[in-house]
Amino acid sequence: MKLFIAGHTGMVGGALVRRFEHDPGVSLLLRTRRELDLTNQEAVNRFYAMEKPDVAIIAAGKVGGIHANHTYPAEFLYDNLAIAANTIHAAYRQGTKRLLFLGSSCIYPKLAPQPMAEDSLLTSALEPTNEAYAIAKITGLKLCQYYRKQYGVLFHSAMPTNLYGPGDNYHPQNSHVLPALIRRFHEAREENRAEMTAWGTGSPRREFLHVDDLADAGAFLLRLDNPPDWINVGTGTDVTIRELTETVAAVTGFTGRIVWDQSKPDGTPRKLMDVSKLTALGWKARTGLREGIEKTYASFRAENAAHALRS
Repeated sequence: MKLFIAGHTGMVGGALVRRFEHDPGVSLLLRTRRELDLTNQEAVNRFYAMEKPDVAIIAAGKVGGIHANHTYPAEFLYDNLAIAANTIHAAYRQGTKRLLFLGSSCIYPKLAPQPMAEDSLLTSALEPTNEAYAIAKITGLKLCQYYRKQYGVLFHSAMPTNLYGPGDNYHPQNSHVLPALIRRFHEAREENRAEMTAWGTGSPRREFLHVDDLADAGAFLLRLDNPPDWINVGTGTDVTIRELTETVAAVTGFTGRIVWDQSKPDGTPRKLMDVSKLTALGWKARTGLREGIEKTYASFRAENAAHALRS
């Protein structure tokens, strides 16, 4: 089986490579951004026509936290929309047998009933701070759904909750909350600071999934004969940002005071996925949050020491 993993140099793509690289009978098709620009329709069509992948997993995308989404909404919409449209359409045109598109929990409305079930999609307004990214991911999901409905191709989607793990982006301003906390607390400990400032009130609740669990869920979904058009992937449990922050502080060894800057935005009040459909099919996450943060901090330190940190 020739498996194309789009976005293999990112955190999610890297986890997928780790999951599939030793599978017997699987030949990985991997291209860096320099080798294949996924926003270029002609280049993507040419790649699919030449390589003829049997299966494609679309894990590529422009990603970031609240600050990045708020600052660069045009790029978040255009780049992610182009990647979705190009990779899905070319897969259909060139006869790819199966495609798994990876989205995000931000596709669901800001005030969706909690936990968020798959059928809450498009029932009310999105969270404004990441609306652009969400619209692009919804479009990719719908493209897969409609190509499957109209042409009978087995294109389907998975919507993971907040992800973390090896190879994450640790940019001081543009990263997601968990890697941002890991970096800031690590630096605060290294510099023996007496206090560290955290954003918002700490009251919003978030769910976190280790990226290796997502990769395992992806492999599970690809083995199903008739998967749902889209399905949530998460742990089914959440914590407050305050609890998360205190856990990261403990794991990194920071013993100073945590000060909450309530002038900064909180974002969506709660984002918990309803994972009952995936659980009923037979898959559950295996990595606990504390264990996952400890593993991620170890990989952060190794990447930092090797000057290989994404930031």
